[in-house]
Amino acid sequence: MKYKEHKIFSEDQDDASIKIISDVVKNFDVFDGGEGERNTIKNVDTHNLDLNIKSFKVPHLVNRIAYSFFRKSKANRSYEYASTLLKLGVNTPKPLAYFEFTNFNFLNKSYYVSKQLHCDLTYRELTNNLNYPDYDTILREFTRFTFDLHEKGINFLDHSPGNTLIKKNESTGKYDFYLVDLNRMQFHTMSFEDRMKNFAKLTSRKEMVEVMSNEYAKLVNESEEQIFSKMWSLTEQFQKKYHKKSAIKKNVFFWKKRYRNC
Repeated sequence: MKYKEHKIFSEDQDDASIKIISDVVKNFDVFDGGEGERNTIKNVDTHNLDLNIKSFKVPHLVNRIAYSFFRKSKANRSYEYASTLLKLGVNTPKPLAYFEFTNFNFLNKSYYVSKQLHCDLTYRELTNNLNYPDYDTILREFTRFTFDLHEKGINFLDHSPGNTLIKKNESTGKYDFYLVDLNRMQFHTMSFEDRMKNFAKLTSRKEMVEVMSNEYAKLVNESEEQIFSKMWSLTEQFQKKYHKKSAIKKNVFFWKKRYRNC
């Protein structure tokens, strides 16, 4: 099986770093890292380069065709969206490169490479610990960060607990927010419905939605009651859909396992 490699690097890298990144990607399997349900992410620190490499799962046949001829791959989109975010003044780990490997002109493996960002926490820590230090401050600053995304026309479709890295800025005492997992984004004027829906995946905790509604109301010409009502309603809708989908997956897994053991 013959493989072809397509790669794009950010313009400010020298030949030495390009070779190092290429070698790391080609030998991706030998490095330690976390195995995800769909994708694998590894942190490789080598030759003064601290790299974060995301390996995307080989898509099924229909998507292999789509990504090869009609749509940009997830790695490609991650790289381009990261570059766009930085131009718009939104933090994300610095994009370094993306790679696509094809066989018979169909997409096989693809990789997105960025600079590793060592954060203090993610939004998920807030959902798990309501007594986290500076909890209220971080949650309100996060809400203002999300409002800034909306004002800039950035609809981050995967705005979920693990996809915002948070790092305290020691010089200002405030918190900086970095978006990750970038392959699903839209850029358009955000309606009120779009804005409220963008909060739906973040938490099932009503008290957190109350704080975010309170802070968001300070920034827009809508009442806090209206914002909370819409935000909480969309959150409940998402949670019901999520749990229903999870139950179906569990049932499918159970019956597959039982069938294999017959």
